[in-house]
Amino acid sequence: MDGSIEHAGHFRLRNMDAAGSSFSADHSRDRTDHVYDRESDTPVHTGGASMISSFFNLTNAIVGAGVIGLPYAIRQAGFIIGVLMIIVLALLVDWTLRVLALNSKLSGQQTYQGLVEHCFGRTGLLANSFFQGAMAGGGMASFIVIVGDTLPHVLFALMPSVGQTGFGQFVFSRRFVIAFFVIFMAYPLSLYRDVGKLSKTSAFAVVAMCTIIASVIIEGPRIDPELRAERGSPVVLANTGVFQAVGIITFAFVCHHNSFMIYGSLRKPTLNRYFEVIHISTVIATVASLIIAIIGYIYFREKTQGNILNNFPQDNLLINIARSLFALNMITTFPMETLVAREVIDQLMFRNQEFSMKRHVIITTVLCALCLVVGETVCNLGVLLELTGGLSASFLAFILPPACYIKLCSGPKLSWKTVPHWLCICFGFTVMVLSTVLSIRHAVVSQEANGSCWNVQ
Repeated sequence: MDGSIEHAGHFRLRNMDAAGSSFSADHSRDRTDHVYDRESDTPVHTGGASMISSFFNLTNAIVGAGVIGLPYAIRQAGFIIGVLMIIVLALLVDWTLRVLALNSKLSGQQTYQGLVEHCFGRTGLLANSFFQGAMAGGGMASFIVIVGDTLPHVLFALMPSVGQTGFGQFVFSRRFVIAFFVIFMAYPLSLYRDVGKLSKTSAFAVVAMCTIIASVIIEGPRIDPELRAERGSPVVLANTGVFQAVGIITFAFVCHHNSFMIYGSLRKPTLNRYFEVIHISTVIATVASLIIAIIGYIYFREKTQGNILNNFPQDNLLINIARSLFALNMITTFPMETLVAREVIDQLMFRNQEFSMKRHVIITTVLCALCLVVGETVCNLGVLLELTGGLSASFLAFILPPACYIKLCSGPKLSWKTVPHWLCICFGFTVMVLSTVLSIRHAVVSQEANGSCWNVQ
């Protein structure tokens, strides 16, 4: 399979301005910087994002909100099993991202929805749109909730004297902070049609995540010993929560619903160039994930919480900086999910219509407004997001890409060539069903609230 991918040749993206799609990098009709494909002698646009910009975008998409839950995944699965699962799932994500790009070349489709409809018709399109929209919408809402749950606490801790005034209590309140960041940061960034323009914010997000990892490493040994793992507590090598851990790791790594837009934004979008971006981004994301997962678990072990930053005291300066950077990271990741959600709506409702800036702004405004309402009224999406994210992530990453390849490839559908794809589909369905069942079970039997807001009015 890898050999066929590596020599798959060149894939030319056409201008998508009038197709109702929101992700074309070359949406300017008067752009003239072109190179020519050697085989077809056809012009290919070169005005999109550079390799570095695409690397930052994809790395940011992979190393997202789920990374701070990886130490908890290690606790659930056990040290050895958890580490192996992170590595294996990272390799699987790398492979399925490349399979997805190859499917795009084989089908001539340049959106996830278009690919699935080409392979499985209208039914496949509706199913993909549901899971893709749920994944993107759930991500948007969760990012806003994270901002509301972290930044008010950080602001009060950094400026306690201001927080004691009436003005400070209003400005530092959860409601005001969420509204400010959605209206003045997330919304303007979400209006971009070209994901390549978000490379600078994605670069910041990658740097912010590195800072968060460094703060956990530095502050872990320095906090009150009572907050860390008890002296002599064992490092559990294997545990019973394997499938729960798979759901956490899958949510952390899956970015397939963003991949077409990143591919489309790449300057000279050949398969080889895109595969290089995938490999580098996956390696960096895996290394960062292993560091925070292993270090976080070793420090806290049986006390490891779902959000590793919550293991630290609320008055820790460096951790509060990390919390604020994490919140800002969510704001810079938010537009990537908005682009996906907007594309789903465009493909379902306006696919045969010319691009309209008015419609573009209205859809973006509605999406951001809905997330603002969620953020203002819900402290934590809890099991609902766990259920939606786990269900959608498994379907989009481990089921659809190999299923589309089997549909598109020549020759018998059951052969040695397609064995890895069938195995991946079986794995995806297993994870999806078990993750859903366990999430529902957790929601029913758990007596504690699924997350909570900071005690800030």
